[in-house]
Amino acid sequence: MTTSAGSATASTRPRRVAPVPTLATIVVVALCVTAGVWQRDRMAQKMALRAAFDAVAAQPAVALPPTADWAAWRFRPVTVTGTFDAAHQILIDNKVRAGRAGFLVVAPLVMADRRVVLVDRGWVPAGRSRAELPQVPPPGGIVTLTGRINLPPASYFELAPDSGAGPVWQNLDLTRAERAFGIALVPVIVEQTIPVGPGDELARDRPPPDFGINTHRMYMVQWFIFAALAGGLWAWFTFRRRR
Repeated sequence: MTTSAGSATASTRPRRVAPVPTLATIVVVALCVTAGVWQRDRMAQKMALRAAFDAVAAQPAVALPPTADWAAWRFRPVTVTGTFDAAHQILIDNKVRAGRAGFLVVAPLVMADRRVVLVDRGWVPAGRSRAELPQVPPPGGIVTLTGRINLPPASYFELAPDSGAGPVWQNLDLTRAERAFGIALVPVIVEQTIPVGPGDELARDRPPPDFGINTHRMYMVQWFIFAALAGGLWAWFTFRRRR
């Protein structure tokens, strides 16, 4: 009877906590929780950026300001008055809209104070072949257009450097544009949002930028699940009863 009771007691005794798996689990859980908290903080930052974008986009359009702090004006609606430099209009290649390839049409606009700003006039579909470029000349004469300020990309990928000699460019680079056009440019891009006239029919349905909020949320949940899974597996293998 004593032996049987002792055997029963031993069979129900929990396993001794192993130090190495326990330490490894603590490290894994700590790393996963840290990564999840970082993703949560990044998500909060991106949500604040989206709220700021919505607030800025709702403001009335104002004249393009003479300022050096263009980052503070990003996405702000503006109006610009001037004359398009049709000779230097370019097409930014490989821009897809609704599953169809096309170009962004970009042209310099010379304002009354002699400043020159690049205007993203909108999107146009590509032709049947690469030799058939779309013909979308800018409106002539003095025009007033409405758009939003955006900053040029700080970096981009390209297979080979653009020569800047033809109308089709892989990417929009302000430094390259200044060299190719031989003019100084305001260091922003005005993304036109409203047609200038009846013939100005480029596509301009510009969605809000993707701030990556859902991506950060997905990674946050993923890291917290990994932490819970690691802790749960450790508990299962540590405290399960001997069979």
